Amino acid sequence: MHLVPADRAGQRTIDGHRVCDAIAAVGEPERVRTWADRFSLLSDPGRLSLLLAVHEAGPIAVSDLAVATGMRDTTVSQALRLLRAAGVVEGRKDGRIVRYHLVDGPTAALLEHCKSADTGDVRVRPHRSEE
Repeated sequence: MHLVPADRAGQRTIDGHRVCDAIAAVGEPERVRTWADRFSLLSDPGRLSLLLAVHEAGPIAVSDLAVATGMRDTTVSQALRLLRAAGVVEGRKDGRIVRYHLVDGPTAALLEHCKSADTGDVRVRPHRSEE
């Protein structure tokens, strides 16, 4: 149980090797915070709709996103401002129009999974000792 922090070393465990595997999987608190923040951005249906649209359509203008998602232009702009501040999307000026595109690789991978996943058949990968 080499990965157990000293302040938890005296606690009873059932399977010490699984505890170490779990600690390694959790990793550093900052890594967990980064993923929690990313999932927080995806937890709002409006933002998720926008991200799915931007991911699929590529560089796209606010008014086009509003039509595609059924949201108002001002709501789309506000959500994009938050997503831009989080470093998930960037806007690129094309004359007087700003077109938004996805720039965060991990978020793009999550969106790709959302797009391709069959919600009726979600499976959890078994632990290597259960295969």
